[in-house]
Amino acid sequence: MDKGELYIGVMSGTSMDGVDTALVRINDTKIELLFHDVYPLPDELKQELLTVCLGQDTTLRQVGKLDHHLGQLFADAVIQLLRKSGHHKDEITAIGNHGQTVFHQPYGNEPFTLQLGDANIISAKTGIKTVADFRRKDMALGGQGAPLVPAFHHTIFKPEDSSVVVLNIGGIANISVMRPDKPTLGYDTGPGNMLMDAWIDNKQGKKFDKNGELARSGKYINKLLDKLMDDDYFALEPPKSTGRELFNLPWLINQLDSFEHGFEPQDIQATLAEFTALTICREVNKYCYGSSPELLVCGGGARNQFLMERLTKLLPEWLVATTDEKGVDSDHMEAMAFAWLAQRRIHNLPSNLPEVTGASRLASLGVIYPAD
Repeated sequence: MDKGELYIGVMSGTSMDGVDTALVRINDTKIELLFHDVYPLPDELKQELLTVCLGQDTTLRQVGKLDHHLGQLFADAVIQLLRKSGHHKDEITAIGNHGQTVFHQPYGNEPFTLQLGDANIISAKTGIKTVADFRRKDMALGGQGAPLVPAFHHTIFKPEDSSVVVLNIGGIANISVMRPDKPTLGYDTGPGNMLMDAWIDNKQGKKFDKNGELARSGKYINKLLDKLMDDDYFALEPPKSTGRELFNLPWLINQLDSFEHGFEPQDIQATLAEFTALTICREVNKYCYGSSPELLVCGGGARNQFLMERLTKLLPEWLVATTDEKGVDSDHMEAMAFAWLAQRRIHNLPSNLPEVTGASRLASLGVIYPAD
């Protein structure tokens, strides 16, 4: 690995706002982003996925079709990345494909997680060895199967004399906590963009609240905020993870129905933004250490100016910035992470952090799908 190896990471998260791809060069612990791209997720496919994610009745035929269509979609996303970047498939050591999570249930007697996107199709169509199914080995070892990205953050962000927390705000918000001379921690804090996106889509047919403009125009509703903050998830101790199975539009409507409200849509949007900010900041503040603690934000929420302002306001002792300011693209952090996870699997290196996921031991995560 003297000159490094090239890997492609493919990520479609809980927001379902497109397929992120990242081409990276990895040389030992050095990870360099060479090219990135976003491939559209068709609206019809997104709606089918939401039907499954929200627990509506489905069939094995529908799940199988989604698995096939997503496999084709992820392969096409990789092919487009190669074409745009000018690289050839034979240059790529492997693809790391997260898949599309349609259900994540880490609790109870039968914990499981399900990501769709047939990796056999990806490897066959692209001609590149593919690594997928990253989460279930960790769960088989008693872990949550999530979050997996803190191990990657631990590799690229090193704390010196103060805490460094990396906050990814996708559909769900999760943190990676790094402190001098302490183990890395990480878990889901709760909703990120998910409820804000669902509400503005429901009221205005928009995919997201650009720059938090609707939220900025409203005022948060204290009694509604208190109700949202009272969910049992926030009382759980880490390791913990969550997803669209819990925090979704029907969940929000159920909270609203407990009031005789007549609340204005912009005030509900403002409340959801504050809900996301407060649930994040309450957790981040637990790890304030040193004279210059840093909160580095990535994911789609890093582009929400109003949300970033609220984080800065609520965390006066922290330097709040995006990971871009540290030289790591905030939009493609997770795709880069799954490229790195693929590299770890190809070389049979451990890629989970038991102190993060709760697994009983270290493990090299993912299943390899050869191209030949």
